[in-house]
Amino acid sequence: MNFQEGELIYINKPYRMTSFGALAYVRTRLSKALHVKRLKTGHAGTLDPLATGVLILCTGKATKRIESLQYASKEYTATLQLGATTPSYDREHTVNMTYPTRHITREQIESVLVKFIGEIQQVPPEYSACSIGGDRAYKLARRGEKVELKPKTLHIDEIELTDFDPLMMQMSIRVVCGKGTYIRALARDIGEALGSGAFLTALCRTRLGNVRIEDCLTLDEFLAWLEKNLNKE
Repeated sequence: MNFQEGELIYINKPYRMTSFGALAYVRTRLSKALHVKRLKTGHAGTLDPLATGVLILCTGKATKRIESLQYASKEYTATLQLGATTPSYDREHTVNMTYPTRHITREQIESVLVKFIGEIQQVPPEYSACSIGGDRAYKLARRGEKVELKPKTLHIDEIELTDFDPLMMQMSIRVVCGKGTYIRALARDIGEALGSGAFLTALCRTRLGNVRIEDCLTLDEFLAWLEKNLNKE
C-alpha cells in the first residue's frame, strides 16, 4: 500500500476520543513508519467524542475524496433515555430537565418515528461545530454565550425501533440518513414529539457509504495492520 500516494484507512473510533485525536494517533505512527515529518491526512465525517464507529481516514492524494465521502449515506445505532434532557443532548452534560413518561408506549414511539422519515428540518445542537460569525457553536455555548442556530434541511431514509424498555424508559433505534444529520438533535426532537424529553446514552456509526463497522480496525489493531500492509503492493 502506498500511503503517501493515497490510501483509505477504516477505523472504529473509540469512545471519548475525538475524530481528530484518532486521526492524529494514526498519522503519527504512519509518519514514523514512512520516515516522513508529517504525512498528509484527513478524515471524512466527524464523530462526537462520545460516539463510536466508522471513521474513514484519508492519506496523500486520497484526501481529495473527503468531500465526496462525507456525502455518502450513513447508518447509526443509538440508545435514547426518555424523560430527561441535557444541554448537549447526550451524556457530555448532566440532566437539566425531567419530563413525564408514563404515557409513552411502543405503539406511540413507532408512530412518532415514521414522522421523521424523509426530508425534515433540524436545528443543530448548540454544542456542535457549526460556525456562527467565525466561531464554533460549542465554543460559544461553553463560554455561556447565547447560541442561535437556524434549521437545516436534511434527509432521513430509515428509522427503525430496535428495542424499548418501558421500565427504564430507554429506546434503541437504527437510523439511515444523509449528510448533516445530528443524531443528538434527532433524539431531542423525538423526545419532544413524544411529549417528553430524550437524550443519547450511546451512539455508534455502523456504516459510512459502503464501509461497515466490520471492515474497521481498532486503534489497538492498527500497528500490526500497518506493519503487514506497509510494503504490500
